[in-house]
Amino acid sequence: MHQDLVIIKLGGNALLDLSATFFQQLHALKAAGHKIILLHGGGAMISDLSTQLNLPVKKVAGIRVTDEATLKVTKMVLLGHMQPLLAQKLSQAGFSVTCQNAAMNHLLTGEFLDFETYGYVGTITQANHEALLNFDSDILILAPLALTPDGHWLNVNADQAACNLAAMLQVKQLYLLTDVAGVLNQGQVLPSLNQKEALALCQKEVITAGMQPKIKAAFQAKHAGVQHVFITNTLQASGTSIQ
Repeated sequence: MHQDLVIIKLGGNALLDLSATFFQQLHALKAAGHKIILLHGGGAMISDLSTQLNLPVKKVAGIRVTDEATLKVTKMVLLGHMQPLLAQKLSQAGFSVTCQNAAMNHLLTGEFLDFETYGYVGTITQANHEALLNFDSDILILAPLALTPDGHWLNVNADQAACNLAAMLQVKQLYLLTDVAGVLNQGQVLPSLNQKEALALCQKEVITAGMQPKIKAAFQAKHAGVQHVFITNTLQASGTSIQ
């Protein structure tokens, strides 16, 4: 298990409003000897730009349906805007950063999830362990995009991508950062959540469709051996711990 590597998934909304506390927490992880893979989303901006371009914005079970035009917009937002913006903010906060994407060194290989339903959406099936474990900077920035073996780009749900990577690389800590303090039940953050409880809350629609892919991916990572999985809005050990 790679105890010194931490994977953090950062949603696109959170990326646009990073707090001083977030950077302090990153510095604390660095001071404790951790290297960080920061996997970023950008869903809201992808939706906004798609709407401006008169492209359909459609989700099925929380997953964005991605045709060829939407895939181009997704790559444009993630690699052309979000990744440079995040690199700039982290550099200004005193971190050395590296940006990589799926086109480099077979970094992230994937397969289609279900082309008929979702289009160019996939899951990560292989990762270049050497590149992902041996980067020279404090933080490695990744976008949730993969390539099939025959060269098709795939849009990957960012939570799913982070959980796939955490499982493949056998990291000890995975943070799925969101804009709420954790999984909520009647306005209260659940400090922990097991699969039976999660299923019951999904059936009652307490856990909504938008949160369900995150919950599903988190349990997959936990069952694959990731020791600590948190759904939270902070890098301190709070929020909801997945059991």
